[in-house]
Amino acid sequence: MAEIYLALVDTPGIFAGIIRQVIKIDYIHVTLSMDKNLETAYSVGRRNPSIPFLAGFTREQADEIERAFPDARYKIIAISCTSEQKENILKELTDYYEKRHQIHYCILGLPFILLNRPFYQKNHYTCSSFLAKLLSNNGVTQFSKHFSLVTPKDFYIVYTENIVFEGKLCNYIQERNFCTGESVVYELS
Repeated sequence: MAEIYLALVDTPGIFAGIIRQVIKIDYIHVTLSMDKNLETAYSVGRRNPSIPFLAGFTREQADEIERAFPDARYKIIAISCTSEQKENILKELTDYYEKRHQIHYCILGLPFILLNRPFYQKNHYTCSSFLAKLLSNNGVTQFSKHFSLVTPKDFYIVYTENIVFEGKLCNYIQERNFCTGESVVYELS
């Protein structure tokens, strides 16, 4: 068996606050990594962590996110899969990354989520609809609703076990760096 890693994220901001109130949980973003250290994670979200309105398919770097949102909270979950599934997911993510400028955030679909009506606009996804489709296509996770209606809350509900970490991203990065032998710099306040 192999593992992939899902990170549920609580980020600050006005848009995040609106999503948080609608889905009724703190974790409003979801991303997927092939490794436990979250060296690289993939999602449909902010292309630049500091600018919420430029959103689409992106490859996130944990260190960049930590610099932009030092107090961001993460819930990291290990998901079991076969080696073949993991390999296929990585291939799909690589393909998506090559055409990343053609994949956008599905703003028009947000009201349809509230109405519980499936809506798909070609090459437009929310973070959770993208991962729901990707994981479903590869036989890892099946939801009982159309992928366009999946929210971070659905991942939160489905994956209650195999939690690798829950807390501030900065703490996870410090822990990760300590465990891998990289130097960790602590700032005194």
